[in-house]
Amino acid sequence: METAAQIDFQGIEPSESVREAIAAHIAGLEQRYGRLTACRVVLKGPGGHHRTGGLYEVNIRLALPDGREVDVGRTATADERDADLDLAVNNAFKRARRRLQVRRMHGQVKVHEARPIGAVTRLDAAGGFRFLESTDGREVYFHQNSVLDGAFSRLSVGTRVTFAEEIGEKGPQASTVRLLGKHGLR
Repeated sequence: METAAQIDFQGIEPSESVREAIAAHIAGLEQRYGRLTACRVVLKGPGGHHRTGGLYEVNIRLALPDGREVDVGRTATADERDADLDLAVNNAFKRARRRLQVRRMHGQVKVHEARPIGAVTRLDAAGGFRFLESTDGREVYFHQNSVLDGAFSRLSVGTRVTFAEEIGEKGPQASTVRLLGKHGLR
């Protein structure tokens, strides 16, 4: 972590064992979910309120490297287990782990790059190969085995296709050539 964790005790006596437990939880979060830039933990002692009179409140604010923050407050329902400070701290960090896990899962969504589009320019039906022109004007070779869905015989000059480009023995070569449907839809 870039800055030391801030632990604020409100309405309770500071405890070294609680500080150590919080430090261990923070280290576990960093190990599992990556670097944290800052962390602030506020521990509030049991108040005199009717509904939450004997419960501790633990609030956690985590700052992440991308400039975003994760805030974990006490849950809306009064959980009687939060009458024990250690359990309240454990529950709060469990919620923090869940929030970070959801953030990580959302961050891992794959984004597929759009395949380039080209048009067939030259034919050689006897040799089983053709050429296409990419959108940047380059001519790219492809073989009938590179055409998907058995559409090689339906390809004529001007037919629009999508393809994946790779380098072959004699220059650029298209693989996974797919015929575009009406209006350029796949």
